[in-house]
Amino acid sequence: MKITEITPGAPCWVELVTSDVAAAAVYYREVFGWHAETDPRAAAGGYTLFSVGDARVAAATPLYAPGQPTAWTVTFATGDAEALAAAVIEAGGSVLVGPRDVFDLGRFAVLADPAGAAFAVWQARGFAGAELLNAPGALGWVELATDDAESAVAFYSRVLGWTVRAHGTYTQWGIGGADFGGMSTVEARDREDVRPHWLPYFAVESVDGTEARAAESGGMVLMAPTDVPDGPRIAMVRDPQGAVFGIHQAGTEG
Repeated sequence: MKITEITPGAPCWVELVTSDVAAAAVYYREVFGWHAETDPRAAAGGYTLFSVGDARVAAATPLYAPGQPTAWTVTFATGDAEALAAAVIEAGGSVLVGPRDVFDLGRFAVLADPAGAAFAVWQARGFAGAELLNAPGALGWVELATDDAESAVAFYSRVLGWTVRAHGTYTQWGIGGADFGGMSTVEARDREDVRPHWLPYFAVESVDGTEARAAESGGMVLMAPTDVPDGPRIAMVRDPQGAVFGIHQAGTEG
């Protein structure tokens, strides 16, 4: 990810919605070295921040409703959550959670593209988002898995103003040409349960070492460490509660 600071339209945060926040905190400490701090306010509902050193990089929250899947949610920065939600509807997407305030920290909404891939947007006030990007233990790349690439290009270019660049056969997303993510097909995931979704990749110093810790700590390796042609070394893991994430070698993103 060439973007290393909060930029409108680019990824600014990742949040894990999980069935067991405490167990997730232990797991990701083992995998990435994150330390966890739970917001003590009752209204925060157990919201837990993950940090690398003093830098906040991600969060976890309990499931909002029975039957909700455990998953990572990718969040993009915006200056106006209401306007963006309206633009998403006009472009054929949907609003899953309408814009609302989070204390004095900011305003968020959960949206979905026309194929159903969900993502969040964040209008910052007291909290801008991740305090570290594209560094070991922090978000380094995001990838859309979709069954309608043409629609996705039209949608995200329109509502978030992304640039689109072909890197060989791989489509990459960017802001002003600074790439932060890409797009693959659902079929490429080679699993019948996969629906259109956004997947976060965390930068690591060693893909092989991190993949081994992820497996030893109770995760399931979905894709063993692999060298992408003309790209980084990557792997994909499912955590013990079922949330999927990727890892890539730090400094080798597109």
